[in-house]
Amino acid sequence: MYRTIFSNVGQYRKQAILTPITIIGEVIMEVTIPLVMAHIIDDGVSRGRIGYVAGLGGLMVVMALFSLAFGALAGRFSAVAGMGFAKNLRSAMFRKVQSFSFANVDKFSTASLTTRLTTDVTNIQNAFMMFIRMAFRSPIMLICATIMAVRTNARLSLVFLAAIPLLGGAVFFIISKAHPRFRKMLTQYDDMNAKVQENLIGIRVVKAFAREDYEKKRFKDNTDSVRRAQFMAEKLVILTMPIMQLVMYGSIVAIMWFGGNMAVDGDIKTGELSSFIMYVSQILISLMMLSMLFIMFVISRASMQRVAEVLEEEPSIKDNETAETMPQDGSISFRNVSFSYYNDMANLALDHIDLDIRSGETIGIIGGTGSSKSTLVQLIPRLYEATEGTVTVGGHDVKEYSLDTLRSQVAMVLQKNVLFSGTIRDNLRWGNEKATDEEIIAACKSACAHDFVVSFPDGYDTDLGQGGVNVSGGQKQRLCIARALLKKPRIIILDDSTSAVDTATDSSIRAAFRRDLADTTTIIIAQRITSVMDADRIIVMDNGKITDIGTHDELMQKSSIYREVYDSQQKGADE
Repeated sequence: MYRTIFSNVGQYRKQAILTPITIIGEVIMEVTIPLVMAHIIDDGVSRGRIGYVAGLGGLMVVMALFSLAFGALAGRFSAVAGMGFAKNLRSAMFRKVQSFSFANVDKFSTASLTTRLTTDVTNIQNAFMMFIRMAFRSPIMLICATIMAVRTNARLSLVFLAAIPLLGGAVFFIISKAHPRFRKMLTQYDDMNAKVQENLIGIRVVKAFAREDYEKKRFKDNTDSVRRAQFMAEKLVILTMPIMQLVMYGSIVAIMWFGGNMAVDGDIKTGELSSFIMYVSQILISLMMLSMLFIMFVISRASMQRVAEVLEEEPSIKDNETAETMPQDGSISFRNVSFSYYNDMANLALDHIDLDIRSGETIGIIGGTGSSKSTLVQLIPRLYEATEGTVTVGGHDVKEYSLDTLRSQVAMVLQKNVLFSGTIRDNLRWGNEKATDEEIIAACKSACAHDFVVSFPDGYDTDLGQGGVNVSGGQKQRLCIARALLKKPRIIILDDSTSAVDTATDSSIRAAFRRDLADTTTIIIAQRITSVMDADRIIVMDNGKITDIGTHDELMQKSSIYREVYDSQQKGADE
């Protein structure tokens, strides 16, 4: 896990190394200053040697300035290294997510991935910055200050040595109890982010049903759960500082008591006692910082595990990147194909599918909700991998293509239409980033989108807003179809992609497809029979199986499911 995470320091390794080096310089200055101060008091002030005091005083000022400079450099180096590390880590996670198949994405919720990319990476960044500073500063300061304290007065050193077991025991207890609580807290963050995302995406539905109060209550319940999880985790951590301060100040009081008595008896000089107290403060502060470092490690460890889960997740679909195979045509074949979302042959979404589609053929797919129509077509561009059997495209098994090659030849308009922030032109060029304005206009005309686009004041330069909020559902569908057409694919799949347009527009789109895509294999999933009735063949699906295949007239004769759907829709139209 740690190698996976910290391998992303990358080009910021130099700053990460320079941080502890400058920290060493700062520690040396800080440890030396009390020694100089002791000489000023014992050899200068007590003997009235003003020149001696001024000389060593000037040396202390120079040492303090050097300490300040080293500290500032360490702060800058650690900040650059920490922020660069976080940037690399987020980039690595995002690249990994982009390599995921649908099955991998299904494993992690969107809200959880968002939390891991933001909150968890920030926790790791803070821990990393603290580590490269305190993990070197505190031990070096502890060792150096301990040597100087023992060298100053060995007997008095026994007082603060007794404090170390107390601090160690407290830190061990807190570490052992805190980690599972912080992991639970981050899970509650995931749930809260999921509710926020869901509410913002569905804000129009919330307002249409006047459910604002209900959503407010749900969000309050989520935030209360996060608060309780935070409280359970933090209430252990906040004990650290009082315990440390109690031990630290108790040690200093004991040293002042015993040291004062020793000074009265002449066993220790005043300057030595002052420097000894400073060394003890440095020792106890170092112990306190080490304890805080361990606590920070506990907090960030839960985040590291969650980030490592993403980075170490293996894509369920392996890309054949070196493959040079190209589809010969737009033919598609399913041979004994079964599929399960859970890799469980007893729980199949598709059950032993055998199907051949000729290149350039127009295929309609009809079936009830849950009949696995979308699942069937998602196997063609390898959005999911068949659990059993073989899917071939253009005469080759889909596994023989690189994913880029295969998906560049298969354009798919998904059931859920998605547009991105930016202009209409920017979104359309997702289909072909080098598309000319003439090609964009032609694709929009085929998708019956050109007329409404030019009606906007800015035309194709109209900003769509996040998720295409500035266009209607039917307009969004037509833009997504135009985007797919710009790929000029061998196969185009419309997954219920005209459900939000009127029947006249639907008919116009189908007519444009027959005219402009005569050589392109077209698969249309639809709920309306009118959207597929003029297809070359229509597939009827039920419960993950193909029950019938034929033309509209053939299915009206032999398929009871098809006939029942047709009659119900005709009856609804007549009424």
